[in-house]
Amino acid sequence: MKQEDKELLLKDLCARLPYDVMVNVDDYDTEKLIGIENETITTKATPTSYSDKGEYPIDIVKPYLRPMSSMTEEEKREYKHLIAFSGNPIGSANLIDWLNKKMFAYHTIDDKDMFELGLAIEVTEYNNPYK
Repeated sequence: MKQEDKELLLKDLCARLPYDVMVNVDDYDTEKLIGIENETITTKATPTSYSDKGEYPIDIVKPYLRPMSSMTEEEKREYKHLIAFSGNPIGSANLIDWLNKKMFAYHTIDDKDMFELGLAIEVTEYNNPYK
């Protein structure tokens, strides 16, 4: 993983930490993110996990995120309302906070989103750990 990708993933995960973001570990297990130190991710097991707690390098962790295109009609209305107030610092912070809470993937590098960069797993109705 490139350093630029690590930095983006760490920035993204830190912002989502208060919202119980679920991560996939090494294409194997889904766990709840509970901490980040340096480039090490600490997780708490879910009922389907094989361990109680894990510490993993950032290189093998991918959050489950929603594409912006998956917004419901109600979410689109909320999003448009927040966009209207994003011209000031508080409004902008509220918008970013809302995107993080709803688990939308909005970060990009060179116009590639986190899915295209291989840094996140797209939430679908079949793999949704937030249900």
